Amino acid sequence: MASIPFCTVDVFTLTRFKGNQLGIIFNALNLSTEQMQTIASEFNLSETTFILPPKDPANDCQVRIFTQKNELGFAGHPNVGTAFALRKRGEILGKSIVGKTELRFEEGAGLVLMELLKDGQCRLKSPQGLSMGEKVDSEVIAAALSMNVTDFDTSRHDPMFADCGTPFVLVQVPTLELLAKASPIPSVFAQYLPASKAVGIHIYYIDPEGGKDGSPHVHARMFCPEVGDPEDAATGSANVALVGIYAQLMAEDDMDVELCIEQGRQMGRVSRLNARARKRHGKVEETWISGHCVEVTRGTLVV
Repeated sequence: MASIPFCTVDVFTLTRFKGNQLGIIFNALNLSTEQMQTIASEFNLSETTFILPPKDPANDCQVRIFTQKNELGFAGHPNVGTAFALRKRGEILGKSIVGKTELRFEEGAGLVLMELLKDGQCRLKSPQGLSMGEKVDSEVIAAALSMNVTDFDTSRHDPMFADCGTPFVLVQVPTLELLAKASPIPSVFAQYLPASKAVGIHIYYIDPEGGKDGSPHVHARMFCPEVGDPEDAATGSANVALVGIYAQLMAEDDMDVELCIEQGRQMGRVSRLNARARKRHGKVEETWISGHCVEVTRGTLVV
């Protein structure tokens, strides 16, 4: 049997037992894909990451991301939490990273660049540009979320596919009360929105008074019964798509957007995500997500 070090962290929070949970397996060199999936299911967290040597020595490591049910090519909070845990550990597979300000992760969706900021945050740059896909039938979304089609705010966009490396359906609502009303119906997701089409539905409300006294600009919820838990406490990959769409739909051809996004309140795991987008010549070129983390457990996995 092998003993492998691991830790768990809460991501997008400074308060232990808030934010989104993540498990990190620090050395997956001798684990098969089947074993990784079994371990992720055993941990029973929204995601678990596994650290492997990089294929290109110019990069720091390969990171594989698993939910309880399947592997993802890219996800936001697993990257932010993994960068935090590796920074705290000070080494990757025996190689010191003390003093580094950037980590390079090889993932299924491409190369992920992680900045290690001075204030303790870790910032992710999306591996792919913003892709705005086709519209989604509002009747389907309403059925999936126990809502009515009249509950949606379509003044900026209809329910639609969007991604920066991982596909989601994005839906805007006009009030916090309607955001709180949403409740997922797994059978509708299974029939119309399987994981092969979208990880889940990201529903959000833009607060016109957001940003005052540190309040968030956006309140969001993400429902994903096809890949794991019915609801996710903080979803970086969905929120980089959100900030990208927000910037893309603005009239200005050149702009930089920063949004503070709150997620997880209805779950009792409030998370704060800082999202950025850069738009030039009428097109969103780059998106980022950042946040704080806190370690919760550390130990040894016996395999």
